[in-house]
Amino acid sequence: MVVRKESAERADRIFHALADATRRQIVALTLAGEYSVSDLARRFPMSFAAVQKHVAVLEQAGLVTKERRGREQRVRGSADSLREAHRLLDQLADVWRGRIDRVGTILADPDPDPDSDPIADAGAHLDPRDGKEHCHDRDRRPEES
Repeated sequence: MVVRKESAERADRIFHALADATRRQIVALTLAGEYSVSDLARRFPMSFAAVQKHVAVLEQAGLVTKERRGREQRVRGSADSLREAHRLLDQLADVWRGRIDRVGTILADPDPDPDSDPIADAGAHLDPRDGKEHCHDRDRRPEES
């Protein structure tokens, strides 16, 4: 699975935003309807400024949009960004399913090749720096050993 840097950064913003329970609640509310930041602030046991900051994180991740109407900032959820997060999770699940299948194949092999290293062969991983799949041994830097 190859992920472009822009896509990886966007995924980081989305999952960072969704990692907080308050932000998840704000997304759920704003997907169901439009709210002013003031309306949202009244629903949570925190200051208006704190809710504003949560909304800003969600907006940077593309999970909500804000629109000024007079003196109010109206917030609306973005279903497209949640679909993108779901697609990214599906891709990661596919990678892990493939790894689990490879390990199952190795364990089921009654006559393994004595020259192969099944752990290293099944040990590919996604590098968070570039989003590409790498094998542990081949790509390990000397300082990581």
